[in-house]
Amino acid sequence: MRRSIEFIALLCYWIKMKRYRDYAGYLREIFGERVQKISIDAAMSCPNRDGTISSTGCIFCDHRGSGTGLMLDKGMSPSEQIIHAKAHLARRYRARKFIAYLQSFTNTYGPLEKLKRLYDEVLSFPEMVGLSVGTRPDCVDGQVLDLLASYKKNHMVWVEYGLQSAHDVTLTRINRGHDAACFAKSAEATAQKGISVCAHVILGLPGETPDMMLETAQFLSRCAVDGVKIHLLYVTRGTALEKMYRNGEFRCLEQQEYVDLVVRFLEILPERMVIQRLTGDPPQGEPVIPAWAGDKNTTLLLIRRELEARNTRQGKKNINQMNSSIKRSRLSIS
Repeated sequence: MRRSIEFIALLCYWIKMKRYRDYAGYLREIFGERVQKISIDAAMSCPNRDGTISSTGCIFCDHRGSGTGLMLDKGMSPSEQIIHAKAHLARRYRARKFIAYLQSFTNTYGPLEKLKRLYDEVLSFPEMVGLSVGTRPDCVDGQVLDLLASYKKNHMVWVEYGLQSAHDVTLTRINRGHDAACFAKSAEATAQKGISVCAHVILGLPGETPDMMLETAQFLSRCAVDGVKIHLLYVTRGTALEKMYRNGEFRCLEQQEYVDLVVRFLEILPERMVIQRLTGDPPQGEPVIPAWAGDKNTTLLLIRRELEARNTRQGKKNINQMNSSIKRSRLSIS
């Protein structure tokens, strides 16, 4: 009963004018109807796992590479995953158009020929209107970007880069294997090819203060970034992060702390940026810490309520937008 009430309340908030540029609305603006993402596991590798950079990976990453594990665990090919997901999404949402999201591991890491076969396969379905490629900023070059740009003629193309934090000390702590400057350089190179860029960030990383997390929002505002995914740091079984948590090396954010940080984060991001995610999706059927991380609907509802309560919105405290507002007011006075 409680979940039903929360879901109805959530729908009511969706109907109201939104206070941030949400991804679903952005897609509807472009395609004129609902478009659903299909997360795909292509069982790719990662230089932070195969020994090129490290053999342990990022401290928060599980054996599925933060993805579905459908190919790794169940042997489902990308095409089989798409066929299964299309049927489910068509029944549930009446969706007719889809975006292929290569989510697990690093999907630009491999021979160019292999990457082309993968991209061609997932885009071979006539209902597929877009391609979104999850990767690392240290795993792209001119050839890969040219390949991705070649699909722009018939499809929307995004590259999703894991940044996580703008602070190099944090990136070292979480065993990320690259620095913030690498992200900025790759984002710029990707944008130069006319490819849209989405940045992934995590709030609540070990050692980070609220000010440090908000500085990441400021950093993104200065980069060639078109969209942002905001994630909560949650702990999954079998990760290096779990060991740190059990050893008392950090604590997870409380739900209201996270809500406050997301609202403040949104205020700093420019209005033009598409907010693709406000919190993460923990693995289904597995225990996570904190437990509230699994109640996504409530977290989203609390974020939207907090935006309303503060009468605030995305971009309200963005420096460039504030300066523009000041200039406009001066012009009107003169």
